[in-house]
Amino acid sequence: MPTSGKSPTMKDVAREAGVSLGTVSNVFNGAHVGREYRQRVEEAARRLGYAVNSYARGLRADRTNTVAVILPGLEHMFFARLANALCRELTLRGYRMQFVTTEYSPEAESACIQAVRQNMVDGIIGLTYSTGMPDVEGIPYVSIDRVISPSIPCVSSDNYGGGVLAAQTLLELGCRRLLFLRIGSHIMGETDKRGSGFLAECANQNVECTVRRFLDEDGPDQVVRLLDEQFLSGPPAYDGVFCSTDMLAVSVVRYLSRRGVRVPEDVQVIGYDGTREFFSGRYVCSTIVQPVQQMAETSVEIVTRWSEAGTPALISIPGFFVPGGTTRDGGTANGQ
Repeated sequence: MPTSGKSPTMKDVAREAGVSLGTVSNVFNGAHVGREYRQRVEEAARRLGYAVNSYARGLRADRTNTVAVILPGLEHMFFARLANALCRELTLRGYRMQFVTTEYSPEAESACIQAVRQNMVDGIIGLTYSTGMPDVEGIPYVSIDRVISPSIPCVSSDNYGGGVLAAQTLLELGCRRLLFLRIGSHIMGETDKRGSGFLAECANQNVECTVRRFLDEDGPDQVVRLLDEQFLSGPPAYDGVFCSTDMLAVSVVRYLSRRGVRVPEDVQVIGYDGTREFFSGRYVCSTIVQPVQQMAETSVEIVTRWSEAGTPALISIPGFFVPGGTTRDGGTANGQ
């Protein structure tokens, strides 16, 4: 313990944690340290009341130990989970997260990037919908879900593989008349590969598949009109539906239930994301779960160790299927 009346020092923290002074320094400077040692140092610092003035330290080292995270918003559960995971991973490495939202506006994205540049952040992790190249010259930038250029690393779930897995699962569960539904931005990104993988696996197994893609600006009326055509004029035209997001899948399930179509007895539905109910923790539908924690760890690792060469332009991390009540029993809950 430090001498009475004096603030604790890094030496005090090292002694309390039972590690070397160099390990303590690495933890507080964001260097790579084993999780066990990092936890020991952080717990010792809390017990002693040791606080790091990371902003002042960063100014001396031409760093601020702050990373900006730019997301469209938090109303979508995937964005909220990603923001939480990124904050946790940055904190574990001794960084602060500066969080900004854009409401899907390209103009707001550009303004956010300019603002964070002026605030002297050490890097940016961004999920953006702008068609242009972000003005990030001279600052580490990691893109989520969209390949912007070969010089900007992109971290994403394996969306193509997720689409393949959704098709395989529905086919294994006996579906033979398949539909893929997507509502999203006109900006192409990695998430568009979900439908591509689904369609490719159907072709590989010689099963017909209908693909219907709608834009956000089309609104839900177009989807409702399609569903009316396919499910109100007789027996269901499809017995298996793969939706590009869980939100869309839940909407489809509710629509079918109101029309007297039983899920999963008559039609089986799979979404994408891994969304859970707030209180129960149950999955809101059968779903391809995005590896949010691994995506966050990978993004933070890249942006905080930017000087190390060899980062590929695209890093795709596999997801896994979890049954959530909208498919019949027998689906494989890989990774659950």
